[in-house]
Amino acid sequence: MTTVVRLDNVRKEYGDTTALAGVSLEVRSGEAVAVMGPSGCGKSTLLNMIAGLDRPTSGSVHVHDEDLGRLNETKLALFRRHRIGMIFQFFNLLDDLPALDNVALAAQLTGSRVDTARQRALELLDELGIADRRNVYPAALSGGERQRVAVARALMNRPGLLLADEPTGALDSRAGEQVMDLLLDLNQIGQTLVIVTHDERLATRCASRVVSLADGRVAGERALERA
Repeated sequence: MTTVVRLDNVRKEYGDTTALAGVSLEVRSGEAVAVMGPSGCGKSTLLNMIAGLDRPTSGSVHVHDEDLGRLNETKLALFRRHRIGMIFQFFNLLDDLPALDNVALAAQLTGSRVDTARQRALELLDELGIADRRNVYPAALSGGERQRVAVARALMNRPGLLLADEPTGALDSRAGEQVMDLLLDLNQIGQTLVIVTHDERLATRCASRVVSLADGRVAGERALERA
């Protein structure tokens, strides 16, 4: 099975604070890995390393066989747009664009034609059950709808790796369940997922493996049997 993510002895220091203290981790193609641990243990820093949003103080990060440390900021941005999808706790949608344009923009930034991007965006919104909300602005969408728009945006460029940072953290229980179902469905058709979460239910439902962090280190791993 192909290795999609490989971290080798990654340290990240912010001044006198050590966020990651020598983390090594592999994620294989088709896996759904949940990263769990208390606040401040390094979960979000780890996700930022995999996304190329931050650089390690030492150690290396490879994603899709690319050494992210060798890429300059411009190449990193292009790599993210083409190869990585990201879902955030608070959606990060553009308030002045309706749902369809929020999704289509991700493809337009990689050079897709506007009509092609809008067509794919509409297909994704339809698959996620919210095509009827395509012309609605984020402020008028429910939390669950906004997260579905964010998922559609993350999938827009068919990324090999989908990263999710507390994807149910800002949702009520019903909307959270819907997003869990969505992530599970994506993984079952082969999407590689790395999910940072405090939610044990989300990890148990969606992940095939849980990696526990504590004080910037991997404290343990366990495989999960999904029904």
